[in-house]
Amino acid sequence: MIPASFDYVEADSADAAIAALAEHGDDAKLLAGGHSLIPLMKFRLSAPAVLVDIGRLSDLSYINDGGDHVAIGALTRHRAIETSDMLRTNAPILAHVASQVGDPSVRHRGTLGGSLAHGDPASDLPAALLALGGSLVAKGPNGEREIAATDFFTGFLETALAPDELLTEIRVPKVPDAGWSYQKFNRRAQDWAIVGVAAVANGSTNVALVNMGPQPMRSAAVESALASGASAADAAAVAADGTAPPEDLNGDSEYRSHLARVLVGRALAEAAG
Repeated sequence: MIPASFDYVEADSADAAIAALAEHGDDAKLLAGGHSLIPLMKFRLSAPAVLVDIGRLSDLSYINDGGDHVAIGALTRHRAIETSDMLRTNAPILAHVASQVGDPSVRHRGTLGGSLAHGDPASDLPAALLALGGSLVAKGPNGEREIAATDFFTGFLETALAPDELLTEIRVPKVPDAGWSYQKFNRRAQDWAIVGVAAVANGSTNVALVNMGPQPMRSAAVESALASGASAADAAAVAADGTAPPEDLNGDSEYRSHLARVLVGRALAEAAG
């Protein structure tokens, strides 16, 4: 299908992009790699009047040592994350999950910030960020603010970003010695996950679920069970508690709940080493 007509603005700086968002308000959408937004536009599920192209802002593409965390520019490509020695050492689950996104063409064009700002509950990378306990930096007319990943995803394809804010950086804690696992179940290679699980064990264990609700989410039930001393098997048994899995051609809610229990069990076993 063909998207509805729109105006096009190419931003030459982050400030220019923010100014364009402030000028056009809810009618404007940011365009980076385009792998999330363009399909929605083709199906007329999104019809922005103005596209603000930020894909050429090289100053938002980096992976830097932030001391106790790794700082990643929002326009960093999935491929750069997948191959980063710094991330492989300090947050290996993120590098691994980036390698599971789409196919090589998607990973060479898609950006971390675009994937997170899209807020798709079936996306891989939000789960990794949630399991790591990361945060996101947004910049708007009133300055910068840091948003915890657990507060960032607010609903189906909705985030805490204000209409005039630009996601500029993602911060992930350094956890070089943490156990971790990413389990993804799909019908074919490169498909969206029917259900996925990201787990990071670093003293306590964080568990995030993919495609088990209207937004990317942590599993409070599993984490609470583990914190109370439950075995991995008993914690996995409550993996579907508090979730609202979707129903589609790939499976109903009961099937996804079963997959969540199975995959959480596998993820906890692998993360525990």
